[in-house]
Amino acid sequence: MKAIVITKAGGPEVLELQERAIPAIAKNEVLIQVNAAGINRPDIFQRKGNYPAPVGVVEDIPGLEVAGVIVEVGTAVTLWKVGDSVCCLVAGGGYAEYVAAHQEMCLPIPEGISFEEAAVLPETVYTVWDNVFRRGALREGETLLVHGGAGGIGSTAIQLAKAFGARVLTTVSTAEKERYCRQLGADKVVNYRESDFREILRTENVHVILDSIGGDYFQKNLDLLAADGRLIYINAMKGHKVELHILKLMQKRILLTGSTLRARDLSFKIPLTRDVHQYVWPLIGKSFQPQLSKVFPMSDASTAHEWMENGLFLGKLALKFKK
Repeated sequence: MKAIVITKAGGPEVLELQERAIPAIAKNEVLIQVNAAGINRPDIFQRKGNYPAPVGVVEDIPGLEVAGVIVEVGTAVTLWKVGDSVCCLVAGGGYAEYVAAHQEMCLPIPEGISFEEAAVLPETVYTVWDNVFRRGALREGETLLVHGGAGGIGSTAIQLAKAFGARVLTTVSTAEKERYCRQLGADKVVNYRESDFREILRTENVHVILDSIGGDYFQKNLDLLAADGRLIYINAMKGHKVELHILKLMQKRILLTGSTLRARDLSFKIPLTRDVHQYVWPLIGKSFQPQLSKVFPMSDASTAHEWMENGLFLGKLALKFKK
């Protein structure tokens, strides 16, 4: 099979199209012929040498989400058959023409959704559902602040929070992204390059904050949160080390938490998959739409990574593997 390989740690130019052996499947796995793969920021970190693959996962082929057709099933597989169209969260190896996946990690592609659209669903949907709704316990009538509303995580969080009856605030960097977030349903959008979001949002009653920025956002987040608020971290682009005012945490009874997804084992990911299928999948094509900005051919993975790093797009990017 053809695969996009990280030849060494570095810039987008280190990605090369190479030949690799098709993965062998275990008895409870399926082999997916990949039509499309989603592109995510962790792929960039892995390419740069800052985010190694978990033990037992292919180390030099990035890619955390795919969509395609099952072409082989293991001897113990009961949930799927050859010919089924699925999308799937994987721990790596998604930038390839074939990928092996546990049968319980696969999800059916919703009616009316293309392979390319389906390929950009799992990583962000799983992340938002686990962090905003399970860890953050966002409820109807509460207010969510999500930083970076025009990206993959942000556009997913806005739509899902609105679908479940929450008020949504977000931060963006351009007027175009502000318009985009409002179209998705955001109630208030702050351009952080023009205004201090803490000052603009100080009168809001914020219950949950989903942050991937870190750094000086940390203190501002603590200031904005209401009593019994929940502050959730999924990255820290502006810095991992911050100063915590413990008394403020105590006085507001703030829950401070965070998580990563890729390295979690199947005992965590399979129940999460079931939750996503139960609660999110019925919304797709209705109150929740995949936000696919651009599709690149597999031979153009380097350009796709340049787009991801520049951030000059709305929603998500995908690679196309099959005509």
